[in-house]
Amino acid sequence: MNHQLQRLQPGLHFVATPIGTARDITLRALDVLASADVIAAEDTRSMRRLLEIHGVPLGDRPLISYHDHSGPKGREKLLALLADGKSVAYASEAGTPLIADPGFHLSKDAQDAGHSVTSAPGPSAIITALTLAGLPTDAFFFAGFLPNSKGARRSALEALKDVPGTLVFYESPKRTGEMLRDAARVLGGARQAVVCRELTKKFEEVRRGTLESLAAGIDGPLKGEIVVLIDRSGGEEIAEGDLEDELRKALGHMSVRDAADSVAKAFGVNKRKIYQMALKLSAET
Repeated sequence: MNHQLQRLQPGLHFVATPIGTARDITLRALDVLASADVIAAEDTRSMRRLLEIHGVPLGDRPLISYHDHSGPKGREKLLALLADGKSVAYASEAGTPLIADPGFHLSKDAQDAGHSVTSAPGPSAIITALTLAGLPTDAFFFAGFLPNSKGARRSALEALKDVPGTLVFYESPKRTGEMLRDAARVLGGARQAVVCRELTKKFEEVRRGTLESLAAGIDGPLKGEIVVLIDRSGGEEIAEGDLEDELRKALGHMSVRDAADSVAKAFGVNKRKIYQMALKLSAET
């Protein structure tokens, strides 16, 4: 048994749980689950299995269900326990609470009531996918699940078209092919993308290619949990003279750093390159 019994501070303790392989749980998460006065979980059956796997006894401690459909009454019960000075550990079914999982309203209400709120960090499908995809990680945007209907999905993709970072989505295995086809149509079929399936599990798979090639390679429903990542827009080729003209305009009322940042974002080009260009122009003037 790896867990240690500790005296936990009264308050709400979020606990990240494995997204697949049970041994991905952290030692601190086990300590919190072993020591909390109360455990709340999105899925109590999954929590019981996790405790059994790691030899963490529940004993006579309450195990309370709290999920998206619990509503204000479910939160009131947990807030009352916090008001009584209890330590409450909360875990979603898999991954990190609040990240496309329940917990936001509970966290906000607990903080508004003056209770301590902390987190035992750990597994996240978003971060795992980013580390495996081979796409830029300097900036990324998590968009959750896209709408089910084609029209709404395409509109949502259109709104994300110019985000200056890697796009990350969760997707249903039944809709992945359709989502990729819509993304190719809206964002451009040549954009690089990655489909991650069953991360950390036995049949983990990472498919890389363009949106067009990935869409063509999926002719039916997939199996398992899916994360789709799409590279940022490459932008159009901008002549160096045009960049210099824009920098001169920006330098007329901005610092070198702010001007470089503004132009780099506007044209979707490398910020370091633009900064060096701005330094040179500033020295000349």
